[in-house]
Amino acid sequence: MSTATDTTAAKRKAPAGERVADWADGRLGIYSLAKANMRKIFPDHWSFMLGEVALYSFIIIILTGVYLTLFFHPSMNEVEYHGAYVPMQGIRMSEAYASTLDISFDVRGGLLVRQIHHWAALIFLAAMFVHMMRVFFTGAFRKPREVNWLFGFLLFVLGMFTGFTGYSLPDDLLSGTGVRFMEGAILSVPVIGTYISMFLFGGEFPGHEMVPRFFAAHVLLLPGIMLGLLVAHLILVFYHKHTQFAGPGRKNSNVVGMPLLPVYMAKAGGFFFLVFGVIAVIAACFTINPIWVLGPYRPDQVSTNAQPDWYMGFSEGLIRFMPGWEVNLWGHTLVLGVFIPLIIFPLVLAAIAVYPFIESWVTGDKREHHIADRPRNAPTRTAFGAAWISWYFVLLVGGGNDLWATHFHLSINSITYFVRVGFFVVPILTFIVTRRICLGLQRRDKEKVLHGRESGIIKRLPHGEFIEVHEPLSQEQLHTLTAHEQYKPYEIGPSTDENGVRRKVTRGQKLRARLSKGYYGEEAQISKPTAEEYKEITSGHGHH
Repeated sequence: MSTATDTTAAKRKAPAGERVADWADGRLGIYSLAKANMRKIFPDHWSFMLGEVALYSFIIIILTGVYLTLFFHPSMNEVEYHGAYVPMQGIRMSEAYASTLDISFDVRGGLLVRQIHHWAALIFLAAMFVHMMRVFFTGAFRKPREVNWLFGFLLFVLGMFTGFTGYSLPDDLLSGTGVRFMEGAILSVPVIGTYISMFLFGGEFPGHEMVPRFFAAHVLLLPGIMLGLLVAHLILVFYHKHTQFAGPGRKNSNVVGMPLLPVYMAKAGGFFFLVFGVIAVIAACFTINPIWVLGPYRPDQVSTNAQPDWYMGFSEGLIRFMPGWEVNLWGHTLVLGVFIPLIIFPLVLAAIAVYPFIESWVTGDKREHHIADRPRNAPTRTAFGAAWISWYFVLLVGGGNDLWATHFHLSINSITYFVRVGFFVVPILTFIVTRRICLGLQRRDKEKVLHGRESGIIKRLPHGEFIEVHEPLSQEQLHTLTAHEQYKPYEIGPSTDENGVRRKVTRGQKLRARLSKGYYGEEAQISKPTAEEYKEITSGHGHH
């Protein structure tokens, strides 16, 4: 009897949190799940925080978006404004625009939440962009992470369209101009362009269904898909383990870092509030999208200085620099000046999406990779990435050619011609310069390994010669500088087999051989120092 009484008393003395955890474990098995995963090791490097910034910005977008949804009226019905903003008193506008004004001037904290929501969206896409560049330049997209690269790419693309539908909701003059720009691009699509436009706008532009349909896409459809992709992305990161940079004790079969609990979670929690605080300060200090200055949208007006958000400047730049070509076929006009950029844009996105598979095909490497490359050790890949970024910035200049002209007192035609030439020339020059820089850095690393680091100490030898004393590198530094793998170019082989019969070489094999030589030929990488070279030099022959 006493034993049963003691057990009952012990259960009564257990904290409430522990009793809840015991209850959940009995039904969900959380103890075994936590034991298996909560001590999972994650590597530590500053560049890994870029993905965290994107994640935390997305959470902030969701939180602020829920608050704004409570007060926003997604309707195109016309009303007469009688709110707190006096300059707009008595002006007829849509309910969407009027409710956005109410959020900005009547709802407590509404303007700050609007600003945080918009800034968080911009920072989310910027963080996604830089995060993808980090993954690209370090080769973290290689097997087994190709699918995760596609998930991240889709998140970025869907984020672009979510942002577009979001800033179109207030129905102000700036967003209306952007939507009209998109409508013109859609109408340039042969045969089906008018049907797509009617489907989106529920009739002739702007119609009465634009804001309700964009609202449904912005708060339900696109965020729902993005949330699913984000969960899948994080699950794969957890399952595949995080990539890590080369160093002592770091191999493809292990991870060197900190446990998820308590170290990593504590750092992540603090970093979330830091990101939230920085976004809140930016939102409080720098106004973005002041719709009360622009006024409600009217189809017969165009807002001055109308510019897309930075992530859509690429697509607008394509259209602005394109010549206004038109072709008349069978009584129909094909607007090539808009249609061709509309084709180039998805093709570029598709090339980015499938790049991991292209590189895997060129190398023929089917192994798993968990060690991240230093960008200098993959010169061709790094050059491709830098060329794409330079291409993007050239088109961003094209997308804002009017502002460049007015702010710097330049001819808008000169800027347009510069963009047309730069579209072809700048990426090629960037590719060449970037690859040469990478090769130069590889040579410097090789010299460091063989001769040590320059100490800055000058020594005079007995026969009068002046030399600089080199300090030998530590074993850790030597490992870091020589741990990367160098591929050999793919070779087609002899034209005949062992029986003297001529082999059939396909065009795919020839293309793969050319690409492989461009990636990994003698002029595309500097050979690593061998152990024999290191021993010969460090034994005293010519080493100071």
